[in-house]
Amino acid sequence: MPNVNCRVCGNTFYVKPYFIKIGWGKYCSSTCRVKSQFNGKEFKCDRCGKSVYRAAAQIKHSQSGKYFCSKKCQTIWRNKYFSGKKHANWLDGNCAYRNVLKGSLRPKCALCNTTDERVLAVHHKDHNRHNNELSNLIWLCYNCHHLCHSDKILDERIKNTFN
Repeated sequence: MPNVNCRVCGNTFYVKPYFIKIGWGKYCSSTCRVKSQFNGKEFKCDRCGKSVYRAAAQIKHSQSGKYFCSKKCQTIWRNKYFSGKKHANWLDGNCAYRNVLKGSLRPKCALCNTTDERVLAVHHKDHNRHNNELSNLIWLCYNCHHLCHSDKILDERIKNTFN
């Protein structure tokens, strides 16, 4: 009658000899067997401080070394440290003019009156991308925008008409 000690809790329990032969009989219960499969660590959420378990694979793949209890906590942390000027793709606000124009003028092509935002682009009247003053920006659809850049007469008309 072979008695074996549980590998997790240390309790002594009976195991059939055949089970030992085939490699079973290491744990006294299914609860101890499940506990043995947890090979990770407990961490505190880097934002709110809640206790959170991470498996070894999750620990290995973490690039920041920070752990969060939910996507909400992760997003709040990421937006605090990687938005605006801190973002890797920040270009001194050069692309912010689209949002500025959207907030002041309803998106509509100044020439053909198209309102489909999927085909609208912001046009700088003086062709200077760094001059993002509201008086220098208008909405144009891609077709009219191309025509404006290729037709000097139309470009002059836009500069004179939309001031």
